[in-house]
Amino acid sequence: MHDPASTRTTVISSAGDAADLIDTLKTLSGRANGIWFLALAGLFLDAYSNAALGAGLAPMVKQLGLSPTQVGLLTAMAPAIAIVSNPFGGWLAARIGRVKPLLMTKVIFAAGALLTAVGSDFQTVFAGRTLVGIAYGIDFAVAMALLAEYTPASLKGRLNFWQGVWYTATTTNLLLTLLFYKFDVGADIWRWSVSSSAVFALLLFVLQLAFLVESPTWLASKGRLRESVANLRRMYGFAAQEGPMATGQADEARHQVGLRDAGVLFRRPYLPRTVLSTAISLTQAMQYFAVGWYLPVISLELFGKEFEKATMGAMAFNAVGIVGGCLSAYFGRRLGLRVSSMAGYAVVFVALLVMGATFKQLPVALAALLPVLFIFFHSAGPGPNGKSIAALSYRSDIRTLGTGVTGMLGSFGSVAGLYLFPQLQSGIGVGNSLMVLSVVPLAGLLTCLAIRWDPTRTAINLEEEPIHLQQRQPVSA
Repeated sequence: MHDPASTRTTVISSAGDAADLIDTLKTLSGRANGIWFLALAGLFLDAYSNAALGAGLAPMVKQLGLSPTQVGLLTAMAPAIAIVSNPFGGWLAARIGRVKPLLMTKVIFAAGALLTAVGSDFQTVFAGRTLVGIAYGIDFAVAMALLAEYTPASLKGRLNFWQGVWYTATTTNLLLTLLFYKFDVGADIWRWSVSSSAVFALLLFVLQLAFLVESPTWLASKGRLRESVANLRRMYGFAAQEGPMATGQADEARHQVGLRDAGVLFRRPYLPRTVLSTAISLTQAMQYFAVGWYLPVISLELFGKEFEKATMGAMAFNAVGIVGGCLSAYFGRRLGLRVSSMAGYAVVFVALLVMGATFKQLPVALAALLPVLFIFFHSAGPGPNGKSIAALSYRSDIRTLGTGVTGMLGSFGSVAGLYLFPQLQSGIGVGNSLMVLSVVPLAGLLTCLAIRWDPTRTAINLEEEPIHLQQRQPVSA
C-alpha cells in the first residue's frame, strides 16, 4: 500500500513544524517501526545487564567470599550510580543529540560486563558494576526521550512497551542462566550470565550505529533544519523541505542547554509535570522492591529450593510482568497514563495490605495469587508511567534534561527499596513491613488525584510552549 507520508510536502522552519508533521501519522510502519524498536532494544539491554548478576548471585557470593555489605553494594550499584548518570546523560543528549550517547553507552556496558565477568575479587566486580550503572543511567534517560520524539501523538501510550521489554529481558537472562546451568559450568555460572550481556551490548552497538536516526525534532530545535528534513525523509518518507528559521528560534538554537537550566523543570508550566512523573517513578520503584524481597519466599515455597525450580518460579512471576507491561501500552492509550497509574496503585495498595496481614497464613497457592496481582497491576499501571510521562511532557531541547533529572529523583526510590525494606523486615517482620509500605502506593494514588496532567490527553504542541532558559552571563573582569 502506498504510504501517504511519501507524498506529503511540508516546510520545516522549527521544532514545532517537525513535531506537527510526525503527529500527522496514525501508525508507524516499515523502516520507522524498525528504527523505533531498535531504540527500544536499548532498554532491553538496560534490564538484562541489571538482571545478569542477580541470576547467579548466590554462586558468586560463595566463590568470591563476599560479605552481606558487599553484596548489598553490588545489587544497589546500578540505581545508586543512576542518581548521577541520569542527569548527566540528559545534559549530554541535550548538547550533542540522542544517538551519540546511546552508542557510547553500549561500549561502556560491554566494558563493564567484561570487567565484572573476569573479576576475582570484590574490587574488580565493583568497578565493573559501576560502569554498568553509569551506562544504565545515561541510556535510560536518552532512549526514552528519543522514543518520545520518534512517536506520533496518537501512539504516545506505546512508550509503555518499555515495561514489557524490561520483564522480557529479565526472563531471558534467567532462561540463559538455566541453559548455562545445564552445561554444568559450576560456580562460574554468574560469569557466563554477565558475559552474555557484553555480547548483547556489542551486537546492539553495531545495529544502532548502522540504523538509528537522530531525532528530527531535536535537530530542528538546534536550528539544523537541513538535517532535520533529511531525517524526516529517511525515517518516515516525508517529502519535507527546509524553510526559513522561525522567528526567535535562532537565539534558542544557539543556547547550549545545561544543568543550570534544570530550574525550568520546577517552574510553570512544567512544575506539575515534574512532580507527577517524579512521584510515580519514586513510588513505583519503592513498591516494586518491597515485593521483590517477598517474591523469593513465595517462589521457594511453590517450586522448591533447588536452583532450577527456584529459577523457574522467578520466570513464572516475570511472565506476569511481561503480560502486564505489554498491556500497559493498551491501558495507557485507552485510559491515559494518569488514570491507568491510579488504577494500578489502588490494586497494589490492597494487595500489599492483604499480603502483609495474611503473610504465611494462607495456603501457598492462594498466597502466590497476591504477588501475581501485584506484579500485573504494577507493570500495567504505574510501573512504566513515571518515565513515560517524563519523556512526553517537555520540549525537545530540554526533554533529556527532564528525563534525566526526574530519573535521578526516581532512582532514590530504588535505592530506598533495596536498603530500607530489609532493615524494616529485620525489625518488625515481613508481614508488618508490607503493611507499612502500603503507604507508598497510597501516596502515588493521592499524587495522581491531585495533579491532573496527562500528556496523552492534551492537544498542546510542546515545541511551541514558551519557556525562559537561563542565559549564560558574561564573565566580568
